[in-house]
Amino acid sequence: MELAYIPSPSRGVLYLGPIPLRGYAFCIIIGVFVAVWLGNKRWIARGGRAGTVADIAVWAVPFGLVGGRLYHVITDYQLYFGEGRDWVDAFKVWEGGLGIWGAISLGALGAWIGARRRGIPMPAYADAVAPGVALAQAIGRWGNWFNQELYGRETQVPWALHITSAADGRVPGYYHPTFLYESLWCVGVALLVIWADRRFRMGHGRVFALYVAAYCAGRFWIEYMRVDEAHHILGLRLNNWTALIVFLLAVVYILVSARKRPGRETEVEPGVTASGEGSGTAAGGKAPAESAKAAESAESAGKAAEKDTGAQDAEDAREDGPQTSAATGPAGAKDEAESAGRS
Repeated sequence: MELAYIPSPSRGVLYLGPIPLRGYAFCIIIGVFVAVWLGNKRWIARGGRAGTVADIAVWAVPFGLVGGRLYHVITDYQLYFGEGRDWVDAFKVWEGGLGIWGAISLGALGAWIGARRRGIPMPAYADAVAPGVALAQAIGRWGNWFNQELYGRETQVPWALHITSAADGRVPGYYHPTFLYESLWCVGVALLVIWADRRFRMGHGRVFALYVAAYCAGRFWIEYMRVDEAHHILGLRLNNWTALIVFLLAVVYILVSARKRPGRETEVEPGVTASGEGSGTAAGGKAPAESAKAAESAESAGKAAEKDTGAQDAEDAREDGPQTSAATGPAGAKDEAESAGRS
């Protein structure tokens, strides 16, 4: 008797007239907006300007989409270039198929280009957007639910995913919802990164490295559960090896970076100095650079006023000096003589 399960959507696309509205694409778009929104809040808290994260994301997001698709097509080339396959399908991103490894790698290259154009240190930017990227992955995984893909082994657990489609070799049945496992894991990664950053005041790219290490740890066991077609090396799926290697690299980076560059950056954007967890603005809503200029102007004006006042006092003394002497001099001499006579 079927007691409970997670149903699959009857279809992953709706049509608004001739315009297709795909669930997979919507999940990716929503994830990007969440990442930019949270990244912007964290960037401002680190002392940066509002809008910088979005400006750099204009470079990072397209690069990330291209990188994610390239990784998927290269590692699963048989799906597009095998016998009976149409290579044109390799360009149909909306049908699913984005490798996170390629998306992060090429997305980082795009972010580096955008950060370099603004003179911003890439490690600081990566630290700011790290938890937002994890949340974007959590949301994006629901796109796999819409496409009925990337599920795990068959199971009878109450939260089993009911696959109904028989397309592309699928076998209808009840499977582990690995998309849900990874989505929940990514939410946990985001919370872990935010907590660790506040607790240890991490910087110089270590926040992003922690996100990478934590994600890879979860991806390893989740990937091990999947049953979709994949290349195997020494009994492990290719993505298991990738997760293991990237995890080790991230841990090594954290250790080496903490030793060579402890603490966090004091300045994350040219002209703006971070002050603890401040907003990057001084009192009155002015940027620190503007406040410094205002203070300098006020000091110069004060010195000028003192100089004018001193000159005026000197001039008044010259004008009053002779008159005072003429008026008080004889009288003073007379008083002194009278006093001497009394003595």
